Amino acid sequence: EFGEVSIDDGLVAESLDAPEDLITMDNGCVCCSVRGDLIRTLGQLAKRRKEFDAILLETTGLADPAPIVYTVQTNPKMSDNYRIDSIVCLADCKHINQHLDEVKPEGAVNEAQQQVAFADMILLNKIDLVTDDEKKALKERLAKLNKFATVIETERSRAPLEAILKSDSFNMESILTYAPDFFEDQEEEKKEHHLDLVQSVGIQFKGNLHAQWFNMFMMDLLKDRAADLYRTKGLLSFHGQGDTKFVFQGVHEQINFGPAKNPWAEGEERINKFVFIGKNLDRKELTKSLMECLYKEDEKK
Repeated sequence: EFGEVSIDDGLVAESLDAPEDLITMDNGCVCCSVRGDLIRTLGQLAKRRKEFDAILLETTGLADPAPIVYTVQTNPKMSDNYRIDSIVCLADCKHINQHLDEVKPEGAVNEAQQQVAFADMILLNKIDLVTDDEKKALKERLAKLNKFATVIETERSRAPLEAILKSDSFNMESILTYAPDFFEDQEEEKKEHHLDLVQSVGIQFKGNLHAQWFNMFMMDLLKDRAADLYRTKGLLSFHGQGDTKFVFQGVHEQINFGPAKNPWAEGEERINKFVFIGKNLDRKELTKSLMECLYKEDEKK
């Protein structure tokens, strides 16, 4: 998880039908700053090989897949115990074009292009938010980046698991078609992964939020800063809503907000957690604005 406040592991855990082991590597990007953690974690898991069927590695949306593929393919500790079954790219129909078009510093990778190019499968998500013509044009554009990938259209990320898991579709040929000097480039680290252009602001504090004030804050924030906000997400407690725990997740101006599957547990501390990932973020201002959304007991209703 790129952010310093871990949220996704809790959301994933409550949506699982059966218990699974979740290991979170946070406050970094798995392709660079926490790649060593990945190698160590997979090395430790290899000792428990008979206890699981597969490992599903979900990277942050800011990850460059190239170093991860290189590590698994060339590190003996990895290649002796693991093989890549498939690389799946979740593509946001509504917003992917602006990220494919994003101009990066000279010598830096465009992560969106890399993720599409390295994918064996592309989940084309949010197809309900674009027109048929927009979807057709996008599919043609993706095919120019990666003609080998299978494209599966989805809404709300609902995809047939049987088409994704155990597909044995990893295709090194497609990677080498896109990047003929892949192994040489990775050894020499020719392409840089510039995360200094993107910030993560994590904020957490106790208490209950005032629903109206929080809604006004989010409306103003998205109106003024939607283009700069790549991802927003949070776990929230609101005054007057009992034990209901609320979740919000957003991509640019699109926000999905509602109750979590599981309520606040008895005795659980009500800690609001927020993560903002994007450009030109002011931690001090965001913290101040969110703290002002707290409900104060002496307020008149």
